Amino acid sequence: MKIRLAMYKALKAINVPEQQIEAVIQALDTDRHLSSAVKFDPDIAQFRAELSRFEVSLVIDIGLMLFLMVAILFAGIAFIH
Repeated sequence: MKIRLAMYKALKAINVPEQQIEAVIQALDTDRHLSSAVKFDPDIAQFRAELSRFEVSLVIDIGLMLFLMVAILFAGIAFIH
């Protein structure tokens, strides 16, 4: 609440029109609300942790598939010769 009042006084002191002052304060409140929701929302933190685990699993799976493809390629070359 103090930030809103300080922002209002600062903008009023430099002769910003009332409508623009309200728009700036609303934008500031919206931005603050969204950033605090992202920082403190446990669902988002849980989602990020799950996404991180999925990423590690995906990297391991891709590495295993590449290893198997190379092994099959070498086995095929050895079988042909």
